[in-house]
Amino acid sequence: MKHITIAIDGYSSTGKSTIAKQIAKALGYVYVDSGAMYRAVTFFAMQQNFISEAGFKKDDLLQNLQKIKVSFKFNPNLGFAEVYLNDRNAEREIRTLEVSNFVSQVAAVPEVRATLVKIQKELGAHKAVVMDGRDIGTVVFPDAELKIFMTASAKTRAERRYDELKAKGETITFDAVLENVQKRDHLDSTRADSPLLKASDAIEIDNSNATIEEQIQFILKLAEERINN
Repeated sequence: MKHITIAIDGYSSTGKSTIAKQIAKALGYVYVDSGAMYRAVTFFAMQQNFISEAGFKKDDLLQNLQKIKVSFKFNPNLGFAEVYLNDRNAEREIRTLEVSNFVSQVAAVPEVRATLVKIQKELGAHKAVVMDGRDIGTVVFPDAELKIFMTASAKTRAERRYDELKAKGETITFDAVLENVQKRDHLDSTRADSPLLKASDAIEIDNSNATIEEQIQFILKLAEERINN
């Protein structure tokens, strides 16, 4: 059977990871959450006091970049791969709002992007991969057979993120989450290196009112058309 590469880009909290995991599972493909890789580097920077509300010590992070190992290990109980930072499971720590507040700054650093894009390209070298992020269809896999760009209103995305964080026991306010979503939209879209853009040949999905199952079935139909083409 022919294998393809599926690139899913879009704004934060559009459900890219949730959809991508299910698409990969249905096709028997490898799933890679590129955003989690940037979150892992951000979490490392926070641990080392390289980034905080007081500022961003970018040079210190770059001097230690080679010390950062980001990997994925499949968890059969969860049905997807979890993120490991220097061989330690960091899946829960990287998903906090605090990490979200800093990740766009770290992701804007060209040297960080170059390092992680190289790894991402290697992970998808043999196709049969579903990868989601901000620049998968434009930078990492510009020749991907199927490109999806996901969007939704900022308010809708903030509500989803707020519910997710509350379910994990975090003490946060909706206004703080909405502010984070809007800030990340701006930073992701205006950074100089690999900004968030819709690829010219990407299919846009506004999932403000669409169910997860509707999106999965729509993308699977598109994938099957390209696999059989």
